[in-house]
Amino acid sequence: MEFLGGRKCLKKVQFCDGIQMLKRIFVIFAVIYCLGKRNCSCAATSVARKNVLMIMVDDLRPAIRAAGDKNAITPNIDKLLNRSFYFKNAFAQQSLCAPSRNSILTSRRPDTLRLYDFHSYWRDVAGNFTTFPQYFRENGYFTYSIGKVFHPGESSNNTDDFPASWSLPTFHAETEEFLNSPFCVDRDTGEFTNNLLCAVDLNLVPFGTLPDMENTEKAIEMLQKSYENASESPFFIAIGYHKPHIPFMFPLEYLRYHPETKFTHPRDFFKPNDMPVVAWAAFNDLRKRRDVEKLNLSYPFGTFEADFAMKVRQHYYASVTYIDFLIGKLLNNVNFDDTIIVLVGDHGWSLGEHAEWAKYSNFDVALNVPLIIFDPHSSSKPRHIPEIVELVDIFPTIVHLAGLEHLKKCKKLTKTCTQGKSLVPLMHKMIENHPLEYSAFSQYPRAGLYPSQIPNSDEPRLKNIQIMGYSIRTRQFRYTIWIPFNHETFAADWRTIIAEELYDHSFDAEERENIASRPEISHIKSILFEKLHKKMKQ
Repeated sequence: MEFLGGRKCLKKVQFCDGIQMLKRIFVIFAVIYCLGKRNCSCAATSVARKNVLMIMVDDLRPAIRAAGDKNAITPNIDKLLNRSFYFKNAFAQQSLCAPSRNSILTSRRPDTLRLYDFHSYWRDVAGNFTTFPQYFRENGYFTYSIGKVFHPGESSNNTDDFPASWSLPTFHAETEEFLNSPFCVDRDTGEFTNNLLCAVDLNLVPFGTLPDMENTEKAIEMLQKSYENASESPFFIAIGYHKPHIPFMFPLEYLRYHPETKFTHPRDFFKPNDMPVVAWAAFNDLRKRRDVEKLNLSYPFGTFEADFAMKVRQHYYASVTYIDFLIGKLLNNVNFDDTIIVLVGDHGWSLGEHAEWAKYSNFDVALNVPLIIFDPHSSSKPRHIPEIVELVDIFPTIVHLAGLEHLKKCKKLTKTCTQGKSLVPLMHKMIENHPLEYSAFSQYPRAGLYPSQIPNSDEPRLKNIQIMGYSIRTRQFRYTIWIPFNHETFAADWRTIIAEELYDHSFDAEERENIASRPEISHIKSILFEKLHKKMKQ
């Protein structure tokens, strides 16, 4: 296939104007200058240090063939996974883009950052915390961001946290401004609309390309230049892919890898009876899409019928295969001898489990993500690691692997510290674990007891948050408690239990049966409650 296509100007819109060209020329000269000098506000350099490539994929659940998903077609990620450490039980701290990304990149939990939506900047409201790329930059690395790494907007100060985190401003593809534009062809009318299902002909989109394709080309360019300047300083380059985030907009050809007939119907067409109403995510964002609107779903518990559900699954997996192809192009330009690689999803995505779609919950499907770490100098064999880990663990782990000064555990609001842990001991089998020793802690806010569109109960703004769902995942259990939350004081009332959930993974891996009300397991609930409460108090 032609990767970038022709740089086409649409007649009705002046995409290719002189100002844009001047901007491009300015940025190119700035990049060349900075890469040549490699001083860009960096500290002392070291040619012996490992480079770091971070790949973040938006809304990626473990839909990877080598991770065990037989519906997935991901040959390039499979190849990386098979030569890396794969953490099969890695969990995000909140199943929403901005809170999760800021949590990953600062190694702090949402309660510490005081961010549960998209509308505050942690340096202003919580503390001037050192970020993952900032720490490397302060240790002599050239740092550069491409695409969606930090969530663009208020949650990263409308700058992707430049200049604190990055040596140069973040590169965003020109076509990112069209991410939610109506370029999906309506099957009934032939008109362009804002469908959820949105496989496209590249000849009909601006510039004949898509953001993730542009961003991959930029990442390849920066990798090549950075390797050429390796004698000056090591690099930390991060690329954030937009898909499989909705709308499912990708080149039409990827549908042929995933015929609808290969997907089974969802098992759940109704909200489980024992799921608390406050736990229900009504997938409000999907309901705004034109093809979903046509289904006339009842609100808030109406869900997709079988045929449309299979189409959604088809398009999700096709989006992942599209991203896998781009990751393959990227990895073809990596020097595996001296580069640490991290590939991670920011959170998961429900594909009909519990009759839900999208994210916005504390279930495994919304929180469990693939976490792949390649270490070029590891003495241990690549393997699947079953222990429970968290995404706040990534920052201290890569610092450890890179040979930098290890991060200390946060005791107070220290500028540079971690609320996670290094996973290197797990990678090298240096410790034995009690089943409850390694746990993952997550949370999700709600605007009230019952799902609503105004305010949006799936994505409540801080001023609307009344309830917080705190969740702990151990090897055997997921325990979630829903309690009152004061959005002005950021205090949760642990004395008042609105609802509880308890799922036993020894017989219920899909978390379909809430056993929290069973008296015979009250002692287990008590243990998990205390562990969860203690962690959140910290």
